[in-house]
Formats: sequence, C-alpha cells, structure tokens
Amino acid sequence: MMLITISEDTLTLSPGNTVIFRDQTWEDYQRLLNLRQETSIPKLSFNFNNQEIRLMSPLPSHGKRIDLLRNLVKIILDKKDLDWECFDPITLKIPPLAGVEPDTCFYINNRQAILGKNKIDLTVDPAPDLAIEVDFTSITDISAYEMIKVPELWIYRQGFLNIYVLEENKYQGSEKSRLFPNFDVKNILPEYVELGWNQGSSVALRQFRNL
Repeated sequence: MMLITISEDTLTLSPGNTVIFRDQTWEDYQRLLNLRQETSIPKLSFNFNNQEIRLMSPLPSHGKRIDLLRNLVKIILDKKDLDWECFDPITLKIPPLAGVEPDTCFYINNRQAILGKNKIDLTVDPAPDLAIEVDFTSITDISAYEMIKVPELWIYRQGFLNIYVLEENKYQGSEKSRLFPNFDVKNILPEYVELGWNQGSSVALRQFRNL
C-alpha cells in the first residue's frame, strides 16, 4: 500500500513507490527538498519542461544493485589507475530548470574542480562525468539529466545496462562508454550485478577483480 505524508515539517513515502506531481514550479521543488531536511529519501527530481516533480522511495533490492554497480565501477577505475571521487546521495540542481538525485555519480576527468568543496554548485562547478541510476520501481527522467548536462548516464533496468552519452545537449544511446571505451561495460557489468544478487556481493566483486 502506498503511503505518502506531506506536512509542514514532514515528507515521507513508503518504500517501493513513486509519485509524480504535475504542474509544479521550482519553488514547489525547493519546498519539498526543505521538508525532507537532512535525509535522502524519498529521492526528488524536477523538470521545468514538463513541470513535474518526481518522488521515489527505493526498495532494498534497488540499493543492493546500485551498491554493486558503484563498486564495480570503482574496481575498473582502480585497475586503470584513475583517480576519482564518488558521491551518493547528492542533489544536482540547475535553477530553475532541473534537479536530479542520481543513485551514484563519479567525478573522474573533472575531479580536481570539486576537491575540498563542501557543496557542489552546478552554476559554477562541472557536472559529474558519470551518473548511474537503477530503475527498479521508477523510470529515470532522462530529459532532466540533459539539462544538468551530465556527459554520461547509465540506467540499469531489468538486467540490462543502457548507456547514454551527451551530444549537442541531447542523450544518444550508445553501445560503448566514452569513459571506458576499451571495456564492454554494457554487457559485462549486468552479469556481475546479477551474480551479486544471486550469489552475494563479495562473490561477484571478487570474481570481477580477477577478470
């Protein structure tokens, strides 16, 4: 049963549910962010073009898969001897156009620009090089990410990894990652995410390290 509570000082949504509010403004979005206070659930996104605010409260299965994806990416980066910074939770905003909260994101090429910062301000700071979403009980609003201008977006859904790269402010589906052009992330990562789900995270990560 869906349960959403919005009061003067509370914003809650029961796990596994998504709610879309239409005909909303940036001010409405900011009000909900303030109501949520210091928590990261429910996730909130805003899209000026369709005037929608989306709220999503994940299930544990969502969290485990994003944790596996996050750790798999870290292993790839370490194998390539690349420095990185990973953020989750994080709210990425371009007032008054869009706000998104990726399940996880990475600064790789642009990591130097955000080192030592307590808060990332996308009006002056670069967007993350990679954002990752797991669509388990909801569908990611890709057009909101286009306004945030994240160069590469991964969306994991039902055992498949969809890769989107930003070209002229629009996402194009891609078979390869620009960040990892010599690694078949689209086909290999889902295998290890589902292995982790079925046999355990430590088993999947250990086997992936030994590739």
